[in-house]
Amino acid sequence: MPETFEHELRDAGLRVTAGRLALLAALDGAPHSDAATLHDLLFRADATTSIQSVHNVLADLTQAGLLRRIEPANSPARYERRVGDNHHHIVCTSCGAVADVDCVVGHAPCLTPSDTAGFVLATAEVTFWGLCADCQRAAPLPHDSPSALPKEIHD
Repeated sequence: MPETFEHELRDAGLRVTAGRLALLAALDGAPHSDAATLHDLLFRADATTSIQSVHNVLADLTQAGLLRRIEPANSPARYERRVGDNHHHIVCTSCGAVADVDCVVGHAPCLTPSDTAGFVLATAEVTFWGLCADCQRAAPLPHDSPSALPKEIHD
């Protein structure tokens, strides 16, 4: 896997560094992680790096197209290695777990707005909200309960 990471970095025009390799490996094992979680994972793997360095590497890798940044409501930015497709996400309103959802129609941009305001569509970003299986078992809520949605969605 590190060889693949090295090739990806070089192909993106980035230098191969220990921090970049470690972060890519961490994200492969923990997709949809935020910077603090990644910093913790790197620390546990004996990679000595600061939280600021993690943010810098995440920004570099995202700009180079090696990572995708997602920003669910009421959550810090999260990152994933799955790029280049038009998939969406489902977020647990209780624990914040995030999972991938393939395109709802099967072709980009998945949704057609009633008015594009002159824009040419490239992608659609959809976030579904609900309770993950673990949270359903822990504290079942009716699926249509307003408390099961982020505040800004049901207000």
